[in-house]
Amino acid sequence: KLVTKQTDFPSKLKHTLKGHLGAVLFVRFNHDGNFCLSGGQDKSLKLWNPHTGILIKSYQGHGYEVLDVDVTKDNSQIASCGGDKLVFVWDVASGRIIRKYHGHTSRINCLRYNDDNSVLVSGSYDKTVKIWDCRSRGNEPIQELDEAKDSVSSLFVTQTEIVTASVDGMVRTYDIRAGCLRTDHLNQSVTSIVQSNDGNCYLVNCLDSTLRLLDKDTGELLNPYKGHSNHTYRVDCAISNNDAYVVAGSEDNLIYYWDLVEATSFKTLKGHSNIVCGLSYHPSLPVLLSSSVDGTINVWT
Repeated sequence: KLVTKQTDFPSKLKHTLKGHLGAVLFVRFNHDGNFCLSGGQDKSLKLWNPHTGILIKSYQGHGYEVLDVDVTKDNSQIASCGGDKLVFVWDVASGRIIRKYHGHTSRINCLRYNDDNSVLVSGSYDKTVKIWDCRSRGNEPIQELDEAKDSVSSLFVTQTEIVTASVDGMVRTYDIRAGCLRTDHLNQSVTSIVQSNDGNCYLVNCLDSTLRLLDKDTGELLNPYKGHSNHTYRVDCAISNNDAYVVAGSEDNLIYYWDLVEATSFKTLKGHSNIVCGLSYHPSLPVLLSSSVDGTINVWT
């Protein structure tokens, strides 16, 4: 395995994207990394070209804060969720709302499409995960996962699994094909979970100001990462596209980098004047997006 020198990570502020009125709670690259989407307290979704710093489109329709978004692989549709208790599906080009999925009884924290965009999975403060069939006309969920004892904060979907994180301190891996569930007990409220690019590990952010890298098959703790501050808010974490670095936002307004293997913190980025809650790493280039309660999105190269 090649040893990467700690020089190939985004650390220079290239653009600051301004347009949101209030906290920007998340920012997400689309699948090819050409565009990004952001949302937050001002109830709007915004589509940007982060490489040029240009706002392309705003999507208005949510009645409450927007908490998460995902985009189909062909970039034709956006799914979003938040305080409305509904999953919104938008036509990217026209900005129209195509679908609204009903079923959650409280705010929806997170959502992801599966690989072929036939299914949408959402996690909520109502302690449930709901699965929606994007190909059918119905607006009701086709399945519900109700094992969580507290808010479902974050999730990701693979070809065969749904992996969910909850404030109850558990990460649950649902094997869809085998119909079985594995539960990893972290005993700390989990606010964010992402998968490594090789698919072998997952990284969680917990409210004890510790990130944990876990083996995806066994749930074994591979590395903890400390130094940032996260006690209260949902703060994103990320893994660089070469699986060399771990990145996290922080309640001290900084972005923290660690070496994934050594677990040493080697760099902080200062560019926000309030909590850094959103992070997204480009799928192939050394570009990082950060969003903050200060109302801005920063593009780092």
